[in-house]
Amino acid sequence: MGPMIVEFGLGTSLRRGSYTEAAARAVRAALWRNSINLAEYMGVAKEDMRIEVHIGCARPDLVDVSVLAEVFPYGETSFDVRAGGLDVARPEGSGAPTVMAQAALVVSVETADG
Repeated sequence: MGPMIVEFGLGTSLRRGSYTEAAARAVRAALWRNSINLAEYMGVAKEDMRIEVHIGCARPDLVDVSVLAEVFPYGETSFDVRAGGLDVARPEGSGAPTVMAQAALVVSVETADG
């Protein structure tokens, strides 16, 4: 079983400075911008898909992966959250920064021939 699909997304939290919300929006962008029919094409159940979720943001320690897991309607997910993304300071210099997070979803399925 190797990677079969890789999807990418960008998410932001413009005012609240929430790293979890920015990451969740990045995941949604990767999922809902595309129609992934891999399971049907490969003849396996959607629940059998393995989805490696890679998140990059400036404060990975502030991302709640349990919230991200709820975004996925099916499949077995694993998470790797690391430093990346971008924080943009507010023009007035106060308050939470605008947070940008990137997501890469690597989808695999087990096939009958290995």
